[in-house]
Amino acid sequence: MSYSILAYYSFVSIENPQEEVDLHRFFLSGRDATARIYISEEGINGQLSIATNDAESYIAWMRERTLFKDVYFKITPYHEHVFPRLTVKYRKQLVALDRAVDLSNRGKHLSPKEWRERLEERKDHLLLDVRNHYEWLVGHFEGAVSPQCDTFREFDTYADNLSHEYDPKTTPVMMCCTGGIRCELYSALLKEKGFEEVYQLEGGIIDYGIKEGSQHWLGKLFVFDDRLTVPISDEEAPIIGQCHYCKCESESYYNCSSMDCNGLFLCCHDCLKLHEGCCSESCKAASRLRPYHHQNPHKPFRRWHHYFSDKPTAAIEK
Repeated sequence: MSYSILAYYSFVSIENPQEEVDLHRFFLSGRDATARIYISEEGINGQLSIATNDAESYIAWMRERTLFKDVYFKITPYHEHVFPRLTVKYRKQLVALDRAVDLSNRGKHLSPKEWRERLEERKDHLLLDVRNHYEWLVGHFEGAVSPQCDTFREFDTYADNLSHEYDPKTTPVMMCCTGGIRCELYSALLKEKGFEEVYQLEGGIIDYGIKEGSQHWLGKLFVFDDRLTVPISDEEAPIIGQCHYCKCESESYYNCSSMDCNGLFLCCHDCLKLHEGCCSESCKAASRLRPYHHQNPHKPFRRWHHYFSDKPTAAIEK
């Protein structure tokens, strides 16, 4: 069985988002699909893992509808599903910024080709990677600056600080993120702070890898699904991630085995085994620990009931 992973979004006014949630659930029910699809009054943000023949049907269904006829789908083939379940639900904010921005005043989109050409021109741009810091650690464009934020909500404060560190009137900004949606809001936010020349990578890093390969890219791309880290193309890229413990090269992210931590950390296999899947000694002594066993590749943590039945001593689910 072959699967397609679809990444897409659209900022479009949806009068009745719950009705759209129901329509999506009905269309996908009975199909070989898992997903995280969020729908709000401001639009849709979707990541869908679906059998390839069903993917074609879904894309056709979306494009037949006026609301979504212009949605751009980034498509990646894969050998299995990358989400644990099919989730389609209402979400108040597509990106958790906790404030309104003027989306009519977004940055200028650069195609992957234009982005590569600007990188090669080596003009005096501030190259800003607006993903979370843990995403940046395992892979980013050469020379890209990390805001060192660990949640989307921290970017507003970072943008304030940036407007004092750089002259907004004379500093051109190139910004990128995984699939493009964060840049839509963050570019508008930077323009609100006074930055006059703001560019954003159209289609995000995913589309850049599809169309331009790994040129000027270092490491792997962090993704919010069971794969955790993936190459952006078939071309090799230098490893830049480091093991949390021994600092050797590592591109494998793990969730801490402590259910009360669940923190993501990069780790080599030897250190992971030595520390039983935990990110610290205090976590290793925690009361609620997922049983450690080697996975290749590792998949994100599951809820407690996936590891134990109602009784704490029960066997691990196979």
